[in-house]
Amino acid sequence: MAINKAMRLALKALSYPDIDITKVYKAERAVLEIKAPLITKKFYRMWDKKVVSDGREVPVRIYQPEKVSSGVPVRDDILLFFHGGGWVTESVDTYNSVCVNLARHTGCTVVSVEYALAPEMRFPAGLSDCYAVAKALISGGGLYGTGAPITIIGDSAGGNLAAAVSLMARDTGDFKVERQILIYPAVSGDYSESSPYPSVKENGTDYLLTSKKIRDYISLYMSSPEDLKNPYFAPILAESFEGLPKTLVITAEFDPLRDEGEDYARRLKTAGGDVKAYRMKDALHGFFALPVRFVHVKRAYGLISEFLSGNR
Repeated sequence: MAINKAMRLALKALSYPDIDITKVYKAERAVLEIKAPLITKKFYRMWDKKVVSDGREVPVRIYQPEKVSSGVPVRDDILLFFHGGGWVTESVDTYNSVCVNLARHTGCTVVSVEYALAPEMRFPAGLSDCYAVAKALISGGGLYGTGAPITIIGDSAGGNLAAAVSLMARDTGDFKVERQILIYPAVSGDYSESSPYPSVKENGTDYLLTSKKIRDYISLYMSSPEDLKNPYFAPILAESFEGLPKTLVITAEFDPLRDEGEDYARRLKTAGGDVKAYRMKDALHGFFALPVRFVHVKRAYGLISEFLSGNR
C-alpha cells in the first residue's frame, strides 16, 4: 500500500523530532519490554550452554520450526540472528515474534543472541558478544554438531553487527561466514547534514526513525569519537570489500538508512561478491518486525527463502 498524504501527515506527527534518546532510552526500553509478546515455549528452547565473551555469559535462544507455514519445507539451515534497536534497546524477548515467524516462514532454525546493550556496555561489547557466538557456532561445526549451513542475519543495528562480524571474521581468519542477510542495515556512522546519502535528508525527519534519533543512538553506542573511523563500527569504511560472504541486502524505500545499505551492496558486488539487493517499495524502517499478514513481511520471507535456496 502506497503512503498517501494522510498517512504522511500521521507519520510526521509521530516522528517526535525534539525527543533526546540519550535521556529517555531507559523509558523506551521499558515500553518495549512491556509490549514484548508472550510466545509459548513449544516454539523455542533456550540453549543450555551460554557463550562466554570477554568474561561475560551471552544467552542464546533457539527457535526450531516444529510447525511451519503451509508449503514451507523444513530446512537444515541455521539463521544466526542479531536484533535491531540502535544497539541500545530491544532484546531477545522483544524479538520473540520476529524469530518465531522467521523460523516458521523460512523453515530454518533461528538462533537469537542477547548481546550487551549500550550505554552500559559500549562498542565493541555488543559486537564482541555477537562475534563470540558466531565463532562458537560456526567453528564448532554447527548447532550441536549438526554441521548445518549457517547464515548471519540482522536488522538495522543488528544488520550493522552482522556486517561487522563478517568483516572481522574475514580479517582475523578465525572462521568463515558463508552467507549474510542485512535488513536495512546501519553501516555508516554519519547521519548529519553532511552525510553523502540523500536518504538521510529525504527520510530523516518524517518517517518514525529520524536522523537525530540515529545520531543519539550512535552517541550512546560509541566509546569515543575515534570509533566513527572504525570499519567494525561503520562497515562502509572498510578498506576492502573482497572475500566477504554471499549477501542479501533488503532496504526500505522511506528509510534514512536506505542509501547506505544499497551502497554497501554495490561495494560488495564491485569487489566481486555474490550480492542481491532489494528495495522494499513503500516500506518504512522497522517493517520486518510487523505481523506476517503485512505484504512487506511476506515478501521479505520470500526473498530470504529464495536466497537460501540459491545456495543449494
